[in-house]
Amino acid sequence: MIQSNNITKKYGTTEVLHIEELTIPKGQSFGLVGNNGAGKTTFFNILLDLIRPTTGQISNHDVVVNQSESWKSFTGSFIDETFLIGYLTPEEYFEFIGDLRGMNKADVKSFLTKFEEFFNGEILGKKKYLRDLSKGNQKKAGIAAALMGNPQVVILDEPFANLDPTTQIRLKKTLKELTENKEVTVLVSSHDLSHVTEVCERIVVLDKGHVVKDIETSEETLKELESYFSV
Repeated sequence: MIQSNNITKKYGTTEVLHIEELTIPKGQSFGLVGNNGAGKTTFFNILLDLIRPTTGQISNHDVVVNQSESWKSFTGSFIDETFLIGYLTPEEYFEFIGDLRGMNKADVKSFLTKFEEFFNGEILGKKKYLRDLSKGNQKKAGIAAALMGNPQVVILDEPFANLDPTTQIRLKKTLKELTENKEVTVLVSSHDLSHVTEVCERIVVLDKGHVVKDIETSEETLKELESYFSV
């Protein structure tokens, strides 16, 4: 379970995030949507202890994220290409992440076979550094790395951006499979209301850092979201 209590973030006098309470149960597929500047990435960055909140705290499976690093062993994430190591090839990067996750080379090789369709022949064996891949292919590598080591929590910021339609469909299938057994908690932010509605069982809308909607996904959710954002 992820628990957020009285989280705020200010830059000077400008408050960019203010979430009094937000609980994400174990095994939930959770979507975060909002316009640019709504606070989605700020919330994820606080959850990953990349930035510190002005007030409050977030706990991940009873671990306060800015007081201990033990949550990192069961949490996988990809926010943007800064999570990659640009001077490594994809193969080197996967072996590096695999080693951090306690995987040997055989484990890593076996893991990557599950992503052959997702990679679509564009990642492995190309003798390219990660920094030389397209934005979409960098994202493919980052998402795959986030899933290494069977994490209990997966956090993905705008995972569908820069991906071609075929890869978006494959990613949606992968994310749905992750939460089938209700053991893995998946948090996704997205500007694409259709994708996030299809993948997530619960969607929270942020506006100027505040939670303005908390929706259990149904057949009417997409229309409700489109109506909200069209005003």
